[in-house]
Amino acid sequence: MTDRRPLLRAIFDAAVAAAHPDVVLAAHLQPVPKGRVICLAAGKGAAVMAAAAERHYLDTLELDPARLSGIATTRHGHGVPTRRIEVIEAGHPVPDEASLRAAEQSLRLAGTAGADDLLLVLLSGGGSANWIAPAAGVSFAQKQHLTRALLRSGAPIGEMNIVRKHLSQIKGGRLARAGRRAEILTLAISDVPHDNASAIASGPTVPDPSTLADARAIVAKYGLKVDDAISRALENPDNESCKPGDAAFARARFELIARPRASLDAAIAIASEADYDIVDLGADIEGEARDVGVEHARLALQARAQGRRVAILSGGELTVTVRGNGRGGPNQEYALALAALLRHTSGISALAADTDGADGGGGSAADPAGAMIDATTFAMMDSLGLDPKNYLDNNNATAFFAATGDLLLTGPTLTNVNDIRVILVDTGR
Repeated sequence: MTDRRPLLRAIFDAAVAAAHPDVVLAAHLQPVPKGRVICLAAGKGAAVMAAAAERHYLDTLELDPARLSGIATTRHGHGVPTRRIEVIEAGHPVPDEASLRAAEQSLRLAGTAGADDLLLVLLSGGGSANWIAPAAGVSFAQKQHLTRALLRSGAPIGEMNIVRKHLSQIKGGRLARAGRRAEILTLAISDVPHDNASAIASGPTVPDPSTLADARAIVAKYGLKVDDAISRALENPDNESCKPGDAAFARARFELIARPRASLDAAIAIASEADYDIVDLGADIEGEARDVGVEHARLALQARAQGRRVAILSGGELTVTVRGNGRGGPNQEYALALAALLRHTSGISALAADTDGADGGGGSAADPAGAMIDATTFAMMDSLGLDPKNYLDNNNATAFFAATGDLLLTGPTLTNVNDIRVILVDTGR
């Protein structure tokens, strides 16, 4: 059987390249304002977005460097060199002290913006953890604990961010409120299903349609054990997020510069060029990773039985309800569910990975992006006596794929448009 791994990797790389800030940012940047350009960036692509903005203003438009300043807050290991915009590396998925310091400094800098200034806000996935400014009465440790609980609960990112927005001094439109005297332009790389602006980095510069009551309902839905201070904060009307019509948005504009759909289309183009019939499942799939894996494995088995040569592609953001003590993210868990069902079938190979280069993990830049599976995986499973179910029960997909040699290690990609999943079904043996 032909090795499909190079093709799987090429499909993934095409999706990532379509959303790289160096490709997508410059066309959306504005001319030089009368006053300063104050750049505030957050997320896994924040530093490279800031560097691209510097090239536009300092090199292309020849802006006086004294008129450009800012702070780019990104995940540890995702920094790049910049000239005028300070880069702060901070925690993700759980915020750390650097996240706290970065948010405080960013709010302070936004507050200095005047009527002639441009407040340029650059957002990418991970911004919610990178910027943390707890609501009054909520400690940093309590916010960290809540973040961990949300991550383990299996809540989708939209629900997680509804809770976080109502416990923050920067999310849910509050950054726009801090910088409301200036013109505000937010350019965002979407990492959320359906490209909901208020969910990207928890919507620091856009109106938020969700409410405190919604946040309380989510806490109850997942049975989260929260500190009394969190409960009080979610009852306090002062912590309601900024709504449409707020003066904070009078001079604010929001644009998406990259989205999961465009990256999935780029992936589809590579698979189509390789003469696969395309099964496009969409860019906004959500759900429990192992359950979606089972569903997609059945689609692949059906195509194989029918003698069809197809590429089954999907995007979106899956979740894992953590019940065990292992390591691994939703893409690895999805791939493990695939492996459990496909192990006795030839002619099927797959890749599942996060476009930011890190799937779950402990927050290290060296964490795996996901995993690949094919006939060599199944052979290793048999030779090592590995039972996928045992690893799924312990949420320990990383250990499974480390044993089979199938972890996908890309390092930071410096962008994030959610997951790319590809299953290639061939007709030969």
